[in-house]
Amino acid sequence: MTNQTLEQCRQELHDHLIDELLPFWMNRAVDRENGGFITHFDKDGNDSGEDEKSLIAQTRSIYTYASAHRAGYGNGALAEMARHGVDYLIGRMWDEEHGGFYWMTNRKGEVIIDQKIVYGQSFAIYCLSEYTLATGDSRGIEYAQRVFDLLQKYAVDTCYGGYFEMFHRNWTLKGPGAAGGDRKTLDAHMHLMEAFTTLYECSQQELHRRKLLEVITLLTERIMHPIHGTGIPQFWADWRVAPQIKFDVIWGWDRFTEDGAKREAEDNTSYGHNVEFAWLLLHALHVLGIPHSEYQEQLLKSFSHAVDFGIDWEFGGVFVEGSHAGVVYDREKEFWQQAEVLIGLLDAYRIFGDEKYGNAYENVHRFVIDKMINHPIGEWWPLMTRQGVPIWTHMSHSWKINYHTVRSVIQSIRRLDMLLSA
Repeated sequence: MTNQTLEQCRQELHDHLIDELLPFWMNRAVDRENGGFITHFDKDGNDSGEDEKSLIAQTRSIYTYASAHRAGYGNGALAEMARHGVDYLIGRMWDEEHGGFYWMTNRKGEVIIDQKIVYGQSFAIYCLSEYTLATGDSRGIEYAQRVFDLLQKYAVDTCYGGYFEMFHRNWTLKGPGAAGGDRKTLDAHMHLMEAFTTLYECSQQELHRRKLLEVITLLTERIMHPIHGTGIPQFWADWRVAPQIKFDVIWGWDRFTEDGAKREAEDNTSYGHNVEFAWLLLHALHVLGIPHSEYQEQLLKSFSHAVDFGIDWEFGGVFVEGSHAGVVYDREKEFWQQAEVLIGLLDAYRIFGDEKYGNAYENVHRFVIDKMINHPIGEWWPLMTRQGVPIWTHMSHSWKINYHTVRSVIQSIRRLDMLLSA
């Protein structure tokens, strides 16, 4: 990519962030009546009225505002938004009796799902550590460490390693099948890596470093495909590959069949997850002070698979998922895959210097700027056809929140600046 291309991409992302994306959230999200954040908006950016506040949406929102403030945006307003969110998270979603955060409250803060889901707890660690790094408020790291300690006490599988993920309120493991008590997932462990990275960055405690290294080893040696280096979605407790199913308490709107199974349930991988994993691993290694060359083979496999099979060279953007060997299953375009691939491809281009990563970045960048962003409103469409026509049209709900989009733009600008300075 030429300097002119890099500068144009940076300007387009900067204009989108300052004029559209951050204003969308800063003008709408704060619930001044009940605390916390409103997270459900229709295609026109209006509150769509769902009476829920999920742990995942509240924690991701806190992370977004804290990290954007830490990156230098908002003139202090974003730090105040993050503080507002932390007040609600600790005041209304923390379980004083059993510890950990409830999965969901209604808008007023009354608990409606009291289960302890590790996916949500990981984002609590992530956002609260980032919040302390951004603001200096010690409540963040205090509660992040409390959650970390609870996971070590209740969630660690001392037989096979890794973390169980689905618990009742009192941290007893849920049942098998759709209840999820007998499964382990790439998704939860990848986000634990992300959370432990920021926790260690904030605390500098040796225990947090050791547990981060432990989950990195688990991801690279158990969870990623031994030949293709691609992410395997679900496992049994003993790390045998399990058919991917839909859980009773879901984290996402993935498209399953009516019986709750996934097409090609034992041979599917997400291009977005693979690239997200790779750039999160790079960030973790940076925080740990470990050269990325020690994981070069894994990184190249994760990045190359997405570029070789997941990029749509005809219509632009990145596909949803396919087989480990390369066959594409789902050619639609979902917002979060585009967001994560933007960051990851810039990292791949910056580190390895291969023009195929630069070309792929330009492809996805153009699709996002020209098709994925709902420019008059300011946020991204959640799901589009291969050609770039919206299928789902809401701007936000518990799963389609600001974490992927805002982080993508801020982190992409940071990497473009690094490339330009070089």
